[in-house]
Amino acid sequence: MALRREPTARQVRLGTEMRRLRDAAGLTGREAAALLGVSSVQINQIESGLSGVSEKRLRRLAAHYMCTDEAFIDALVAMATDRTRGWWEDYRGLLPTSFLDLSELEHRATYRWDVDFLHVPGLLQTPDYARGILGYRVPELPKNELDLRVRHRLERRVIFEGRQPTPYEAVIHESALRIRVGDRTASRVQLTHLLESSEADHITVRVIPFDLDGFAGADSAMVYAGGSVARLDTVVRDTPLGAGFIDSEAQLSSFRTLFRRMEAASLDPERSRDFINRLAKEL
Repeated sequence: MALRREPTARQVRLGTEMRRLRDAAGLTGREAAALLGVSSVQINQIESGLSGVSEKRLRRLAAHYMCTDEAFIDALVAMATDRTRGWWEDYRGLLPTSFLDLSELEHRATYRWDVDFLHVPGLLQTPDYARGILGYRVPELPKNELDLRVRHRLERRVIFEGRQPTPYEAVIHESALRIRVGDRTASRVQLTHLLESSEADHITVRVIPFDLDGFAGADSAMVYAGGSVARLDTVVRDTPLGAGFIDSEAQLSSFRTLFRRMEAASLDPERSRDFINRLAKEL
């Protein structure tokens, strides 16, 4: 089997989970390789996401690693064997890999939480708002590349369509709602779109107002994607080098707690809609 030149975030995550199981069992890569009758190099390639692993080998390794969490093992098998070609693959080679990794993560998420302080979350942006955000970067993007990124961002909304849309909750600070990415008209359209989106049964929008006392969580922006099992949840945060994917159990637990704090600090959905409606009328 040829090695992958650039494994996806999902493929890397599978390898990471296999390594974590091996480490928890106290086995070296050489010992794991001996169990399968392969070289330690092959184990390293699997654990780095450069090579795939069959269901048979994965279950055999999990058994040797004394993992008894059947739901987790089944989830890993699904990651290893699913060959579905998602819509985002049409953008491969055209957009940065992190864009595609985020799209795949969203596509497979069982639920999604967003916390944002500076912008309306990408999944809730209008075309003009998205163009304003994506077009503000330096160096400036050529028009064809900007159009491509806007189209990709809007296409990500597909997770809200169909018979089983992904449950979604966004906690947005008032600052993000007041910053005018475009002119007054574009801002009003964006707020109206946010209101309309929040009326869907699977979408919840909450607002953290400026006048909240004792709030010190302005550095808590995140994207939290629920996995098929909790151990496969993922947090995405912006870093100076691009999107950073976080998946250690300790960190995931901390981010779950952090999200609940943001949720508790926000207005309830009905009062949030009233708040957004009032801001829209001010424009």
